[in-house]
Amino acid sequence: MAWLITKYLITAAVVVLVSELAKRSDKLGALMAALPLVTVIALIWLHLENQPEAKVANHAWYTFWYVIPTLPMFLAFPALLPRLGFWPTLGLCIAITVACFAVFALIVRRFGIDLM
Repeated sequence: MAWLITKYLITAAVVVLVSELAKRSDKLGALMAALPLVTVIALIWLHLENQPEAKVANHAWYTFWYVIPTLPMFLAFPALLPRLGFWPTLGLCIAITVACFAVFALIVRRFGIDLM
């Protein structure tokens, strides 16, 4: 149980650090958010929990493919925010991401990459 609490605390600390940096500097906060911190932490947790190398490698592999369809959201959000406000923009960006993921998954399936 102590291990699980430690994992939660460290992971939460990273998220809080990024949000605090973003309050002070848009660029530094964005840089930290763009780094694959959650993925790196997940890879560390998987390794420390003695998961097979194939499982750790698959996590990195699929993360790469899942990041690509999220990118349009980062262009849509700043364009929509002044027009719609925060919550509608966030909701629409989530819908955009889901749609992009579905289309992307269908496209890469033709190349033997199964994301769903």
